[in-house]
Amino acid sequence: MQAENTDDKKAYTLDSIVTSLSAAFQTAIGTFDNTLTTIEDEIWNKLFTDESLNELSFVLTERRDRAKDKLSKEEEALISALGVDGYHSWGQLYDLIVSKIKVPFIENDQEQLLSVGQAFNKFSSPDREIRANIFNNWEKAWGEQADFLGKTLNHLSGFRLSVYNKRGWENVLDEPLKINRMKQETLDTMWAVISENKQKLVEYLERKAKLLGLKKLSWFDLDAPYGKTETKMSYQEGAEFIEQNFSLFGEKMASFAKKAFEEQWIEAADRTGKAPGGFCTFFPENEQSRIFMTYSGTPSNVSTLAHELGHGFHTYSMRGIHNLNRMYAMNVAETASTFAEMIVADAAVKNAKDEEEKLVLLDDKIQRTVALLMNIHARFLFETRFYEERKRGPVAVERLNELMLQAQKDAYCNALEEYHPLFWASKLHFFITGVPFYNFPYTFGYLFSLGIYAQALQEGKGYEEKYIALLRDTASMTVEDLAKKHLSVDITQKDFWEKAVNICLDDINEFLEITKNI
Repeated sequence: MQAENTDDKKAYTLDSIVTSLSAAFQTAIGTFDNTLTTIEDEIWNKLFTDESLNELSFVLTERRDRAKDKLSKEEEALISALGVDGYHSWGQLYDLIVSKIKVPFIENDQEQLLSVGQAFNKFSSPDREIRANIFNNWEKAWGEQADFLGKTLNHLSGFRLSVYNKRGWENVLDEPLKINRMKQETLDTMWAVISENKQKLVEYLERKAKLLGLKKLSWFDLDAPYGKTETKMSYQEGAEFIEQNFSLFGEKMASFAKKAFEEQWIEAADRTGKAPGGFCTFFPENEQSRIFMTYSGTPSNVSTLAHELGHGFHTYSMRGIHNLNRMYAMNVAETASTFAEMIVADAAVKNAKDEEEKLVLLDDKIQRTVALLMNIHARFLFETRFYEERKRGPVAVERLNELMLQAQKDAYCNALEEYHPLFWASKLHFFITGVPFYNFPYTFGYLFSLGIYAQALQEGKGYEEKYIALLRDTASMTVEDLAKKHLSVDITQKDFWEKAVNICLDDINEFLEITKNI
């Protein structure tokens, strides 16, 4: 309700009720987890000799270990209770502020007031004047709310840091790493390999700037399509294209997509009043998913639709598994979605009717590589640095802009002409209270999925069952163990990440080769 109509006041009331219920549930879960810590180790180990409990050994041991890391049952219950009108309310306030933002846009000599979701889609326009104008209005609109949004971000992060301090957690990455069931070593290795291979991404950005007649790209040029024509697909065409190419990988994935389309699980209308972005949510009681996005027919929209269907297929594949073994982390969730997106994006490039269309589609595909290896890196750098400064007190809006600007320059290797210093305000992910550091799991999922995709291409249709087996294990082991079991790789080492990065750099090499004489 809240996403499909940002002016729906009842939705905000219901959201507050859900938050209160969630806090009560977390308190109950906290009591359960605390009880696990009272069981002696010898008895604990004997519990899992029982076949009915053995399948839950990982998740229950994980809950027990995490509970030992926290405060007392009473203190954790108090934190959850205070979070309703404290921590989580700041996230809700952000949603409310964003719902009021309108971005002016002139078309056919008439001014329209666009929602932020509609305005964002304009950044993929082939007309640079439209992109530049919408960016100026975009910056102004967010800038007008910067004081409120800065206050919101500071209080949200302040609450989180206070909790960390009470628990004795010094490293702000402790919680997100535990949530994502991965080691610091794995994260550091992934970013190191990405940083070592960014020069090829810079070459792409420089080539695209020349192709567009520019010295350098600006932030608002990053999603601009290459070419004089813009490839468009109606919603029906997009649905058929996704179904068709999912079926080349496996019938179960295609069947799931068909079911989602036929039973209208997707809200994709392009209209005012919608929240920006896209997401997939799951209803465990009836084993159904619901997808939200704004579809305007661009190649990026088709990829986003496939991406969200990938999320849906992930939960669908876990049918019949114990509920405690279905709570997978964000990084492996993004693996399934990115895998689905890759199938469709690859097919679009291969099915291009001519070289011009191929370049447009190849460019769209590379844009996602840039986003996941550079844009997400900027978010990670900003958030890491911001939290360190926030430990010493509130961070002023001007300083937030400086931190974001520097993070973008570092992540993009100074390859852009103009940046987006208010990105900290316009990006919802910085204000999500459910999961801290809502950034690096996207990059992990993207590169991890490339390794899976490479195996799928090698083995063909028969790989679907192996893929489903991997998805079914995503909530019952660490990502390091998952990779070792299903891919036979050690992701704490550079080899895996280098191979994954090289796969996406192949697209850039092809783009550079085709355009070298243009």
